[in-house]
Amino acid sequence: MEAFPPSLPFPFSYMLNTATSAGPSAFLANTISSDPWMDPRIWSRLPRQLLDRVIAFLPPPAFFRARCVCKRWYGLLFTNAFLELYLHLTHRKRHWFVFFKLKSPKNSFVYKNGGSSSSSISSNTTNIWEGYLYDPYELAWYKLTFPLVPSGFSPSASSGGLICWVSVEAGPKSLFLSNPIVGSLTQLPPTLRSRLCPSIGLSVTPTSIDVTVAGDDMISPYAVKNLTSESFHIDGGGFFSLWGINSSLPRLCSFESGRMVHLHGRQYSMNYSPFSVLAYDVVENNWWKIQAPMRRFLRFPSLVESSGKLLLVAAVEKNRLNVPKSLRIWGLQSCGTTWFEMERMPQQLYVQFATLENGNGFHCVGHGEFIIIIIPGSGKALQFDMENKLWQWVPPCPYFQYGGGGDGDLHGFAYEPRLATPVTVLLDQLTNPFQSFGVVN
Repeated sequence: MEAFPPSLPFPFSYMLNTATSAGPSAFLANTISSDPWMDPRIWSRLPRQLLDRVIAFLPPPAFFRARCVCKRWYGLLFTNAFLELYLHLTHRKRHWFVFFKLKSPKNSFVYKNGGSSSSSISSNTTNIWEGYLYDPYELAWYKLTFPLVPSGFSPSASSGGLICWVSVEAGPKSLFLSNPIVGSLTQLPPTLRSRLCPSIGLSVTPTSIDVTVAGDDMISPYAVKNLTSESFHIDGGGFFSLWGINSSLPRLCSFESGRMVHLHGRQYSMNYSPFSVLAYDVVENNWWKIQAPMRRFLRFPSLVESSGKLLLVAAVEKNRLNVPKSLRIWGLQSCGTTWFEMERMPQQLYVQFATLENGNGFHCVGHGEFIIIIIPGSGKALQFDMENKLWQWVPPCPYFQYGGGGDGDLHGFAYEPRLATPVTVLLDQLTNPFQSFGVVN
């Protein structure tokens, strides 16, 4: 087999050995040891089906390095037989994260990319979005690019290997779903209501897509109010709703974070002034409030999902009581109304953390057993392993240079890299007038 030219772009940035080879056997001969169990004369004769099965189990960075070997390995990503094999295998879940360099005016986490607005941002001079994939197991960073995402869109949510991008201009919101591993981009129908900077909730399963857009209803060209939410649904059973499910929001709600956390068929978001948690049942189409723990003493609370639990991470300050300042983690109990304290940051570490944070706040993202706490303006982040009870500083991202002065900070989403997300084919069927669907209004 002919070696594939190493000059072609790949989704991951890393150092590659550009020495040419004649195929997989030459690649193995150049990289393996003299161990007789790794004799290339044996491994080069593996049946193709078995070799494809081995490749399908590789983690994404190793998979894309392997694609440099030859044309056949490079073309596996576009081969139906290989993708079907990949989808039928049981893969170890990779609780990774994807970060973007974003600006936030004041306390809002909704951003602009490109354009001439003073509040807009761009990850580089060419207006092509860059993302930074973080592996918390190996403490490793990889760079991703999003050349297909048009200007005027910002990342807003992630689920099932897909990242949701939302338009930043006021009005009905346009949304895209992208798989950065394979470079796909799929558009959703625009929302029906005009909004400014709504909160976005996303839930993607192998057979369905649910999107919830809430708050920031434009009641005039110059004013917004948190009044309603609207939902999009499509599934493999042939039913879909094009933003036809609407619901009224609770009184006095504020989606300042712009984020939602999906768990067990519900979307959760922090509510500010006063602190509480907004919950939305996707099936019942119903919103309600959950009282936050120690709400009078919380600073910069964030909601994260970790190993199937909804967690609240916040700093605690009791100025009038003899209680040391701390950062705590609470979990929502199965009853869905009360919280229990799970963890506290060690006091010595909290002193270091508070010195860096310096009252400027922090934000969190969780995935699996990991919670990442980012300190804006410092270039620092903490990683907490819930299973091993281990706190450690995240190594700096080599692709991100913090310039200070409002230049932008890293904001992250939970992300599980996947080579195939066939559920997006359902969106393509919306454009086919001859498909038989049941419409939910």
